[in-house]
Amino acid sequence: MLEMGIGHASVVGLSVLFASIIGIALGFVTYRNSRAREFVLALTGAMLTIPSFALFILLLGPLGLGAKPVVVALTMYGLMPIVRNTVAGLNSVDPAVIESARGVGLNRWQRLLRIELPLAWPVIITGIRVTTLTLLGIAAIGAIVNGPGYGEFIFTGLARVGTPVAVNLVLAGTLGVIILAIIFDALFYAVRRLTTSKGIR
Repeated sequence: MLEMGIGHASVVGLSVLFASIIGIALGFVTYRNSRAREFVLALTGAMLTIPSFALFILLLGPLGLGAKPVVVALTMYGLMPIVRNTVAGLNSVDPAVIESARGVGLNRWQRLLRIELPLAWPVIITGIRVTTLTLLGIAAIGAIVNGPGYGEFIFTGLARVGTPVAVNLVLAGTLGVIILAIIFDALFYAVRRLTTSKGIR
């Protein structure tokens, strides 16, 4: 049970890391360009419409069984909330603050890193939190390609429908995912408080 929990948390954590790096970068690059922004949001939104069973099976050919197709699929599913919140957070920064930063000689990247990103961070980390909680559920389906995690309990239970242990296995897998969601949510709450200045909490 613990080993499955560690495996489940690991694939989700790695996927969230990749999705955060890619999603925040895409948000930075496109938030001032409406056409590019809409294209990226449409593209990442379209990824969410792909049925998870189908995507896992499609990735099975090039990536094989195991964690790899699960991580790639979860990264794809995790992009849209992070891109959307990054764009929303950066666009919510007061233009007067940006002008003041420009007036003291900060270039675009300095403004992004020192001014805009810290002010937008509460919105961005909310997007990462939403992505994480969503991916915790989808990761269970990764058991169809022998991915690690609590999905193994759920699929084993479904395969034994009609037997005394079926419901117990499905409940064990479901409760495991719920417990992980509570742990991750508490972790993100703590990280948000620690990484956000008191003035903008």
